[in-house]
Amino acid sequence: MEKKAMLGPKVRRLRRDRGLTQAQMAEQIGISPSYLNLIEHNQRPVTVPLLLKLGQHFGIDLQTFAEDEESRLVAGLREVFADPLFDGSDIKNQDFRELAAVAPTLGQAVVALYRGFRGARDDLQVLAERMADRDKLNLMQNASFPQEEVRDLFQAHSNHFPELEAAAEALWEEAQLERGDLYRGLTDWLRHHINVRVRLLPSDVMGYAVRRFDRHTRRILLSEMLAPSGRNFQIACQIALIRHRDLLNGILDAAGMQGDEARRLARIGLANYFAAAVLMPYGLFLEAARQVRYDIEILRRRFDASFEQVCQRLTTLQRPGAKGVPFFLLRVDSAGNVSKRFSGAGFHFARFGGGCPRWVVYEAFRTPGKIHGQVAQMPDGTAYISIARTVAKAGGGHRSPPQLFAIGLGCDVQHAAQIVYADGFDLENTGAATPIGVNCRLCPRLDCSQRAFPPLNHRLIVDENLRGLSPYLFAPPNGG
Repeated sequence: MEKKAMLGPKVRRLRRDRGLTQAQMAEQIGISPSYLNLIEHNQRPVTVPLLLKLGQHFGIDLQTFAEDEESRLVAGLREVFADPLFDGSDIKNQDFRELAAVAPTLGQAVVALYRGFRGARDDLQVLAERMADRDKLNLMQNASFPQEEVRDLFQAHSNHFPELEAAAEALWEEAQLERGDLYRGLTDWLRHHINVRVRLLPSDVMGYAVRRFDRHTRRILLSEMLAPSGRNFQIACQIALIRHRDLLNGILDAAGMQGDEARRLARIGLANYFAAAVLMPYGLFLEAARQVRYDIEILRRRFDASFEQVCQRLTTLQRPGAKGVPFFLLRVDSAGNVSKRFSGAGFHFARFGGGCPRWVVYEAFRTPGKIHGQVAQMPDGTAYISIARTVAKAGGGHRSPPQLFAIGLGCDVQHAAQIVYADGFDLENTGAATPIGVNCRLCPRLDCSQRAFPPLNHRLIVDENLRGLSPYLFAPPNGG
């Protein structure tokens, strides 16, 4: 609680959102206006009794209110200002912390502005490369913007949507679903309640698609290449898109999402969330996860779900009063391209570059299907326990083999006692942890033998007569 006690900006935002003066809020929580003023300016901490009064009077989730969002913003700002664009700027870590504490909205705007700048710069680079061959000139829109907007939506909600959880629970009641027989329950409900039938078709008929909804014939067409868990998931996903479209659009409207492409992507993401909530109902799944200490293999068998579906569901267990371990998740392909990311538990992913090759997620491709475990330590001293395993997406036969990805799932070591995968690790020995960083450009570890790029803000030393484990030699930032 100590590092989260300085909550001045949050208290100020809460007061302003409720339309209260300092005197009015102070009276409600039983302190003087002058003391509240000191709290809002981070000159006094929010004590536990005072935090409880805030929760009682204003109906806030105390754990969420006290979460350290500031550290995530500081990490984002540090990454932004590590760009060579700011090489001449004398910006200190304290500057990042002050901006995140005093004006977090402004800090978030800086990160968003930089994201736009990077996108524009990448567009110019693509254009410059294509201008070299005028026959292939083709101005391409940067497809990362809508994806980043969708990721930000899920991050802003801590990857938890109570409305969708409630809708999934209502479907279980209405359709009288049973574990182990979801396919029959879902198809019967579709046929009797909304006159939609499900049909499995050969892969040569479905082509590249694994699911298609034919509005004219009122049929959900599924590829025979889908595993049983995939069939149930796709059926539930289509139910969300048919029956709960207004609910999905309401979430997007509340988030202020305007772009048509971003809205479509987000709508698919929310429908997938609903599908996972149907396969793995919140209460039953959380109870089982705690009971088996988050053993993914047991959970996937118990709920007839895939490894990836279970991992993704574990990141959504953030219901106030019934929260699971806060996990982070990453999905990458063998080239390192990130296709899924959720930065829970304070883990900082690189938003503007590649990841750290020392992280266990990249080891998974060496032995497909095996779960790898790792205790890793970031340069700031925070340690995480993480696991990684490859997963295969349904293919279309010999000419269209399955897609292979690696899933990385982890949490802060403070939760290690609850995780079966932490057994056997010497968590007290910090020297045994694998040192990792955000990415090579931002990592200060100069002795890393797997460095792919020199770190920013370090002068490169070129000595043709000296070769170390790393291809790079550096001078300290001050040139000494």
